[in-house]
Amino acid sequence: MDRMKTMERLKKRAEFLAVAGGARASRRGFVLQKRDPKSGEASRAPRFGFTVTKKMGNSPERNRIRRRLREAVRLAGLDHAVAGTDYVLVGRRAALSQPFEVLTADLISSMQYLTRQPAGERAPKSRPGESRPINEPARSPGAVDTTPNVSRPHAESLD
Repeated sequence: MDRMKTMERLKKRAEFLAVAGGARASRRGFVLQKRDPKSGEASRAPRFGFTVTKKMGNSPERNRIRRRLREAVRLAGLDHAVAGTDYVLVGRRAALSQPFEVLTADLISSMQYLTRQPAGERAPKSRPGESRPINEPARSPGAVDTTPNVSRPHAESLD
């Protein structure tokens, strides 16, 4: 098979996990994740990984999503990808019904969006119990809590 453009692929789980910690752009048919190149990797070709979870359907549907995403990268994504960068496309079910032209346009726009973002753009996710009410201001780490202690029904003692 003669291909004009070849695509480097991510194959190991550790590579996928490294990309998952980077910046991301959500679109209707997929989520694009990106990891910036390290100092020695800037000269290599960009690499791509594709993943579609079982929530997206049975295996023929998941494979079709993956094939559509792979073809979109082959046709449009290689031209817009940054050298040395790792990308992972997480497929969504909408990639099956979305027109292919729209899918490729979304891929190009998400790559351009991630190229404009600074390296440490992604904010950490909040964990359960760390959220605060919307109208309550954030406190500095050393501040003393002066709010009145209000008992909650689920926090009753078991004496």
